[in-house]
Amino acid sequence: MAGHSKWANIQHRKGRQDEKRGKVWTRITREIIVAARQGGGDVAMNPRLRLAIDKAKAANMPADNIKRNVDKATGNLDGVTYEEIRYEGYGIGGAAIIVDCMTDNRVRTVAEVRHAFSKHGGNLGTEGSVAFQFKHCGQLVFAPGTSEDKVMEVALEAGAEDVVTGDDGSIEVLCTPADFEAVKAALEAAGLAAEIAEVTMRAENTIALAGDDAARMQKLLDVIEDLDDVQDVFHNAELDE
Repeated sequence: MAGHSKWANIQHRKGRQDEKRGKVWTRITREIIVAARQGGGDVAMNPRLRLAIDKAKAANMPADNIKRNVDKATGNLDGVTYEEIRYEGYGIGGAAIIVDCMTDNRVRTVAEVRHAFSKHGGNLGTEGSVAFQFKHCGQLVFAPGTSEDKVMEVALEAGAEDVVTGDDGSIEVLCTPADFEAVKAALEAAGLAAEIAEVTMRAENTIALAGDDAARMQKLLDVIEDLDDVQDVFHNAELDE
């Protein structure tokens, strides 16, 4: 269960996201609306909505805002209709990129995403061109120094698929999206708080980029992430700072 450490890149990604907190409420609002529209407003019966509301609370979104967005989605209030779109493409050095969007204007969104790729050294691909390089899964990452034995015991007992220990001592727990909440709850009950806990698209293999290539890739990612309709960006590049 040993594996290459992704701690530095994961922390870097988390840091970049933290710098963009101005967009967080907008993105969470869209996620709540889509989750509630698709699965209903009852959090007990809608795991995706539960995760979205957890994100909202972690971002200090007021309860009234959360309720209002659920009501919009379930027809109790008028609201904008968003659709989910996934784009796939290539970045610097052939790195794979997945861009998840929520939009009320598909034409605008694809134009903006295509422009971001082409202007900054990437190429927008076709559906399925890079998705096979990623796995949809639950991911919980623990800082170096966390007890590997304890994490492994609790995680596997709770239904995790794998526990990957990095070279620097960081620990990554992987599970199916359906088991994510149960695994996260079991670990938290055991006093194990993950630095990052999310359902994500995890790259099966990575491409190392350094120097100018790493800087160009980061610029491309920043431009894509700053687009209004973009919810999440996943890639398989390991960037050398």
